[in-house]
Amino acid sequence: MVGTFFPLLPATPAHAMHISEGILPFPWALAWFVVLVPFLALGIRQLNALAREDLSMKPLVGLLTAVVFIISCMPIPVPTAGTCSHPCGTGVSAILVGPLVSVIIAAVSLLIQALFLAHGGLSTLGANTLSMGVVGSFAGWFAFRALRKVGGSLALAGFIAGLVADWATYATTSLLLALGIRGESPLWPLVVKIVIAFLPTQLPLGILEGVITAGMVTLLYRKRPDLLVKMRVITEKEVAGNA
Repeated sequence: MVGTFFPLLPATPAHAMHISEGILPFPWALAWFVVLVPFLALGIRQLNALAREDLSMKPLVGLLTAVVFIISCMPIPVPTAGTCSHPCGTGVSAILVGPLVSVIIAAVSLLIQALFLAHGGLSTLGANTLSMGVVGSFAGWFAFRALRKVGGSLALAGFIAGLVADWATYATTSLLLALGIRGESPLWPLVVKIVIAFLPTQLPLGILEGVITAGMVTLLYRKRPDLLVKMRVITEKEVAGNA
């Protein structure tokens, strides 16, 4: 997402990811935590319900958390902003365990990054989780389900889900950042400036994330279709029909 970034200042080398500590004024940082709390509560409730049905779900969620953590720790320098872009990984986690549990996965990944890698921050954890965990997960999940409903293949639906999750995350991050730093400046011109700054890296990264997401889903389908059935990504009839 965004490190220390002011679009009107010259770019300087940086290795920050997500919205960094101290960037958002306290009222905005607090507001995004408040918006995030219901999603976290519903995500924990959904995770507990899945674990009651199948004890293997919590270890699986732990594995997906590690995957999202690793994917979102791949910084790509943004040449026009002095910060870094990165893939998100929440498209694939939303597909496999649902968007609400994916919010928990993103929150844990971002918390670890903030505590141990200085990526993002604790004060901005609400905003970062809202963009990557909530918006990214739900955007990817809805895109995947919509394409599957109209007959799209797993590969196509996975690709679009990963791409949409990535781009939706950065669009939301641009808006949250602009709201926090604009002062008396007009909002939407600043949002556009931030979005444009991300375009050189985030356009190809979104495509790359789509490829990664499609690859992971299709690999699971070839090797462990039973897992996809268990996670309600596909039905037993689809497995039987392609046996």
